Amino acid sequence: MNIRFSAARWDQIKEDARLWWAGELERPLVQLRLTGGESNRHPSRLQQLGGDITSYDLQVSPEQIVDRWDYELSQTRFLGDSFPAVWPDFGPGVVAAFAGATVGTGHGTVWFSPEIPQEISDIRLTYDPANCWLQRIKEIYRVAMERWQGLVQVGMTDLGGNLDIPSTFRPSEALLMDLYDYPEEVKRLTWNAHDLWWRYYEEFNSILRPLNPGYTAWTPIFSEVPYYILQCDFSYMIGPEMFDEFVKPELTASCKRLGNAFYHLDGPGQLAHLDSLLSIEELKGIQWIPGAGQPGYEHWPEVYRKIRDAGKLLQLWGDMGTLDAVTSQLGSAKGIILITSTNISHNAEAEEFLSKYRK
Repeated sequence: MNIRFSAARWDQIKEDARLWWAGELERPLVQLRLTGGESNRHPSRLQQLGGDITSYDLQVSPEQIVDRWDYELSQTRFLGDSFPAVWPDFGPGVVAAFAGATVGTGHGTVWFSPEIPQEISDIRLTYDPANCWLQRIKEIYRVAMERWQGLVQVGMTDLGGNLDIPSTFRPSEALLMDLYDYPEEVKRLTWNAHDLWWRYYEEFNSILRPLNPGYTAWTPIFSEVPYYILQCDFSYMIGPEMFDEFVKPELTASCKRLGNAFYHLDGPGQLAHLDSLLSIEELKGIQWIPGAGQPGYEHWPEVYRKIRDAGKLLQLWGDMGTLDAVTSQLGSAKGIILITSTNISHNAEAEEFLSKYRK
């Protein structure tokens, strides 16, 4: 195998993740990847996937995409609690594309738009088994399962959030007015999206399991039971009362269906909903994203304390110093997961950092 990881390492990843989800691991999980190492295989013919979202170019075969992933993984060293993982990036909210939205792409970005604008009462999201994007992702999953036979964790594509998917077909300004004018239609469409979301989630997992070691999403927190990082970016534009009426019921239902559910709390505009989110018993944790132009991760101790005091787990991005800062603010690193990477040249620094948190 070109990827330097073993069955014994997977056993340890699973055991530590099991303890962490249960709140029984006294240290944090630290996923630290060293990139830019030497590869023991020939270079991939396909250029790096990250910049141009090559997955969207239908001239590129699933085999080429998986081979590119394999090459990048072969250049990576997995330290601490990290493990080899990939996920097909078709943009946030790809369920909209499955339901017939037009897909637009640019350098490193993607957007979805309705083919024909409609009134909310006329919008019905339907399942199309022949949808080209649905079939594309399925084929990538099949090739990945065949290629790696469970050595690499293949994550769920970014299906989207509960009101974010409807807002593709009823753009944000109109959907905001619909909350006042047609609240029952908004709820109908939200649950319509919920049913489709779960159909795709289960359909993809029928391909990924049983070879996949477990479950991950676009954020690679490992779980042995169904996991996803839920979101509703639309909620940035509404207040707590509307959040509780239009967003929270569907989120709660999805949390109950998932064994391990996280929420993507994106930007200060969503902090108004944090108390409501923390009251969802089945929600296991929060991923806090300060957002562009905001102070960095180490500048939100009140947010982290509130999350911890509610008995929830916390996921951080950032560098190695981020975990040190937040740990200092909270008094311990228990219940935190840091996902980060650095260049292979910083191997000694990375090992020293990890040694502090192994104790």
